[in-house]
Amino acid sequence: MKSYIAKPNEVERKWYVVDADGKVLGRLSTQIASILRGKHKPEFTPHVDTGDFVIVVNAEKVVLTGKKLDQSFHTHYTGHPGGLRQIPLRRILAEKPEQLIYNSVRGMLPKNRLGRKMLKKLKVYAGPNHKHEAQQPEALDI
Repeated sequence: MKSYIAKPNEVERKWYVVDADGKVLGRLSTQIASILRGKHKPEFTPHVDTGDFVIVVNAEKVVLTGKKLDQSFHTHYTGHPGGLRQIPLRRILAEKPEQLIYNSVRGMLPKNRLGRKMLKKLKVYAGPNHKHEAQQPEALDI
């Protein structure tokens, strides 16, 4: 029996809407990353982008368990001496809630060209509205 290998031009993509209201950040992010990779499809091929588009709404209402809001930080380095920046998750959630989900999902995707291509299929919005009605996305319950 031969293995099926998906061709990039034969992949059919769907659009899904995920409501992040009251969902735990890590559990939500793993499901989103799996859909972006295409692991939920029977024709999943690791070296081909077989994933679907995901729209996340209500990003400002995502939940973090425990004391993560105060004890966890988003860390990045500016490239200059002494340029280590650490921003608490509480501040990110208050100022840019879309960035919190985006960074969480980005860490769960492959760190190569294919992962960057998959990440472009993620659309995150702080409020309940999005501008992708024309794609007729279907609601996904996570």
